[in-house]
Amino acid sequence: MLWYNRTMGFSFTVTSRDPKTRARCGVISTPHGDIMTPAFVPVGTQASVKSLSPLELNTLGVQIFFVNTYHTYLRPGLAVIKKAGGLHGFMDWKKPLITDSGGFQVFSLARPKYTPADRGEDVPSLVTITEDGVEFRSHWDGSLHVFTAESSMQWQWELGSDIHIAFDDCTSYPATRSAAEKSMERTHRWLLRSIAAHVKLSKAYKSKSKPYQALYGVVQGSVYKELREKSAQYVAGLQTDGIAIGGVSVGESKKEMRSVLSWVLPHLPDNKPRHLLGVGEIDDIFALIESGMDTFDCVQPTRLARMGRLLVRKAGHNEIDITNKIWAMDMGPVEKNCSCYTCTHFTRAYIHHLFRVRELLAYRLATIHNIHFIHTLVSEIRDAIPKGKLVEMKKKWGYNR
Repeated sequence: MLWYNRTMGFSFTVTSRDPKTRARCGVISTPHGDIMTPAFVPVGTQASVKSLSPLELNTLGVQIFFVNTYHTYLRPGLAVIKKAGGLHGFMDWKKPLITDSGGFQVFSLARPKYTPADRGEDVPSLVTITEDGVEFRSHWDGSLHVFTAESSMQWQWELGSDIHIAFDDCTSYPATRSAAEKSMERTHRWLLRSIAAHVKLSKAYKSKSKPYQALYGVVQGSVYKELREKSAQYVAGLQTDGIAIGGVSVGESKKEMRSVLSWVLPHLPDNKPRHLLGVGEIDDIFALIESGMDTFDCVQPTRLARMGRLLVRKAGHNEIDITNKIWAMDMGPVEKNCSCYTCTHFTRAYIHHLFRVRELLAYRLATIHNIHFIHTLVSEIRDAIPKGKLVEMKKKWGYNR
């Protein structure tokens, strides 16, 4: 199929599989380089992974990170980014980037007020969702804006990311089955419009000798098995470059998230990359990779770092609170045998001190450690999969099947 022709600058190849689970290793090829999967995708909401430079991200082994369309659209604005030649030039990032549609962020501004009211309630909100798209007030200055499938695709092409997410209706949680179904169906209709806009834009940009930018469709359906299966089958039947699973980080329990994956993944094509939106705690990582996910993004490691919660290899509880006074005299590294810059140069006592006095260096050192920790874990998982040792590795981490 044309969508997977390397001449277009995007492809996906499965290189190995785990014999005991659905886990797999692969390579996603983009105009800005290859992504070895499974891969963790840090979140750089406002065109920056907080506290770190692109040089540090590269040193840490980051292959790709997530930038938010909604936030960059509002500030600094698309005109500035276009003048810089797109996000890569604006940020001085040479590797792949993925952007979202803006759907989750307008959802998260406030509890949406549907038109017509799908939930049978009238809740004041910064957001109004109609068939055409999403109308919202900026959380910065109150100005009125409208996101549609067509404008989201246009803006993502202007940002120049390697992977775009189709415009979707991010279903809130909890939601009735009726509301979830209406949201899912709207997501499907918006996906058709996203694909049409994407095809038109890809032709226009190709005529300007711009690199191809991939499009992922989104599976919705909340926590309802029949809806998730229906959505997975629908999205799988369309011409997209990859498939994302949404609506699993808006309040659902871990059990519900894992159930969603078990319902959705058997219906997805083997030759397309799969991305899980918004999930990435340690136990989640094992579960989602075992289920067959290729990439996943999450703010958790970087957000925890800014709170002083540092990741460690400890069965059942993989973090310590470095702000706790028990670390005030500890001259050891955050994590024994960790090779990150933070652990090879500084003590727990020093990092504790930085957080206590609110020095900016605290956030940088903590973020370096947490990202390094996650990338090391995922790298070890990539090594374990072709050897058939993923389940064994998971048990050593204290997580039983």
